[in-house]
Formats: sequence, structure tokens, C-alpha cells
Amino acid sequence: MSISEHNLSIIIVTIKSDKIIDQCIKSIANKNIPIIVVENSSDVNFTANLKLKYKNIQCINSNENLGMGKGNNIGIKAAKTDYVFIMNPDVVLEDSALDELFTASKSIPEFYILSPISSNNKILNYGYFNQNNNINNNSEPFKVNWVDGCAMLLNKKKMNDEVYFDENFFMYLENTDMCIRAEKNGGSIFVVPKAKMIHQGANTVDPKYKNEIEFSRNWHWMWSKFYFNKKHFGFFKAFTQGALGCFFSFLKFLFYLCINNQVMKKIYFNRASGFYNALLGKPSWYRPNLKI
Repeated sequence: MSISEHNLSIIIVTIKSDKIIDQCIKSIANKNIPIIVVENSSDVNFTANLKLKYKNIQCINSNENLGMGKGNNIGIKAAKTDYVFIMNPDVVLEDSALDELFTASKSIPEFYILSPISSNNKILNYGYFNQNNNINNNSEPFKVNWVDGCAMLLNKKKMNDEVYFDENFFMYLENTDMCIRAEKNGGSIFVVPKAKMIHQGANTVDPKYKNEIEFSRNWHWMWSKFYFNKKHFGFFKAFTQGALGCFFSFLKFLFYLCINNQVMKKIYFNRASGFYNALLGKPSWYRPNLKI
């Protein structure tokens, strides 16, 4: 069975995304495809407004900030279709993107994951583990080891709860982890060059929370990197790849402490803290303050 608007749902995980969500939804050319918005908060006004504006939207309030992976899992499990398209709220699809994915699915019926390609050649949204991430100039779909989680189409018939997003990740590397597990399960991952999208990057949350999001990103990057490496390559690689970065982050923290730069001080403190918490086996507990 190939993909069409009748057996596909779109999942968008949001939090404080009211300034950007409309251009994301409006870029979805196929207006009959059901969209499931998982709002990682208790903001019922946001979800109520979406349901008033768009007839094909189902909204779920998680009532807490669960992160991208767990939020997407909620949407995936709520979808009644065989296929789901994961989409960040700061992604804009070109007009024919979904139709090109539908066409590609006819020639790759056994795929686990299909991905559109970034329209910006300087920002690759795919990669390989055993070769340089060079630009692939093919016009036909090509196989990769991983794709960015900002836009990916999942074959639910092939995948299962054990291959969906690992909910231990709050943010970063959860998509790469899922791709690795999909391949280990015998699955294939393809990029479709004719399906194009724009990822605006780091614009999911209202800009007024810029510092809080930056603090969270730095903490979770270090935590997720350690957890990811330990899970797939062992403790030694996780430690050696993270310890030096943690050490220099602590030195930079001391420097910014001395010159009283509060923002940079906290960024580098959080980097060291993320690694330290992962090293101790603590969960990814850090959350940005989005109530200021």
C-alpha cells in the first residue's frame, strides 16, 4: 500500500509556538490530512484557537513539558493511520513535498523512514556513520543512516513501540537513536530530494524565552550526547567524548563568573552539569523556565 492523504497523519509537537505554528500548518498543501498537535503544556487557549482555525486538527495537551520524543510518541499512538509525518512547528514544506513523498513510497514499499530534504544545501538534514556527510546530488531517493527529526515520515506498519522515540531523551539525538534502532530492526531510511522543506531552526519557541531555551539546549546536548554514546557505543566512548568538553565548560564558567556575565556563566555551567548528571545516571530532568 502506498501513502496518500487517506492513510497519513501529521504530528506536530509544540510549546509556546503560537508565533510560528500557522506558517507551518499553512504550508501543508493537502488540507484533508489529519493533523495532531501535541502541546507540551496545559495551554488550552492555544489548542482551542487552533481547533477553531483549522477543521482537520486534533489537539492534545500533555499538561507538562515532556520533550520532543515523548510528545511525538503521544501523537504517533493517537494516530489512526498506517503512516505518520513528524513535523516541527518551525518547518515549512514546499508545495509538492508531501506528494513527492507519496510518489517515492510507491517505489520503496519496505521503507521505515522517509524524509524530505532541506532546501538549504548548507544545512544537511541527513547523514551517514561511516563516511563524510557530503551533499548527495541525486534526484532519486537515496538511502542514509539517519535523518533529522524535524521532518520525517514513519511507516507504523513496520515500526513498533520499541522503535519509536526513546523517551529518556528530552531533546537532541532522539531521532538518530531511533534511526539506529530502525536499521538494527532491518529497516531502511531514505531521503527524497524532490520533496523539499525549510527548517528555520531553533525557532520553535517564542523568542522572548531565548535565554531559557539556550540554557536548556546546552544542558541537554551534553546529557543526550553521553546517554546516546553510552547506549550505542559503551561507557568508555561516552566518557572520553564528554569529559574534555565538560572540563573546558567548567573553565569557561569560571571565566564568565569572574567577569560577571550571567548568561554565558549559566550556559557553560549547564553544559558541565548536563554531562555530570548523565555520568551519574540521572534522568534528563532539566526544564527551561517558560513562565517568565
